[in-house]
Amino acid sequence: MAELVDHPAPAADPADRPALPAPTPAEIRVLAGVQRRVGDRAVGVARGMSFFGEHAGGWLALGALGALVDRPRRREWVTAAAGVALAHGASIGIKRVVRRTRPEHPSVEVRVPTPSRLSFPSAHATSTTAAAVLYGRLLRRPLVPVLVPPMALSRLVLGVHYPSDVVAGSALGAVVALAVSRATRRRPTSEGCR
Repeated sequence: MAELVDHPAPAADPADRPALPAPTPAEIRVLAGVQRRVGDRAVGVARGMSFFGEHAGGWLALGALGALVDRPRRREWVTAAAGVALAHGASIGIKRVVRRTRPEHPSVEVRVPTPSRLSFPSAHATSTTAAAVLYGRLLRRPLVPVLVPPMALSRLVLGVHYPSDVVAGSALGAVVALAVSRATRRRPTSEGCR
């Protein structure tokens, strides 16, 4: 078994060094353990989820579909989709500041290509959580427990994120979604207060 010591990518320029500390051996063990336990059984599903969540594309398409089908609440669907896009954009911005590199360790197998080498936070976890909160609110369904854990697990199965990347992404998605919900909540009219 390979020794669980972090092997970060070399950074030529100090500005390219990650702002976060290197992942701990415990995080690498968790990631390798998930891959070992799940094995190849879920890789196909995880790859499909990765494709669906890439650049929040699947979630944005569902928001557009909601706006198309649910005409009385078109504005709410468009706003919710905009919230998903905002959450995704926030995760990309944070990635560029933090600059933590994706897992690169002999005990971890990377099972899908990624658009960048940046890892923290997971944009898939961010946009999925935002979509689950915002679309769940519109559908009056608890989507967070149904959508977020499988997407979070898929990022580990594919070996493209550390557990802390996924947790931080979900937290960021929830914060953005709640901020959008609060900002768009309808206030009582002044006539109703007379």
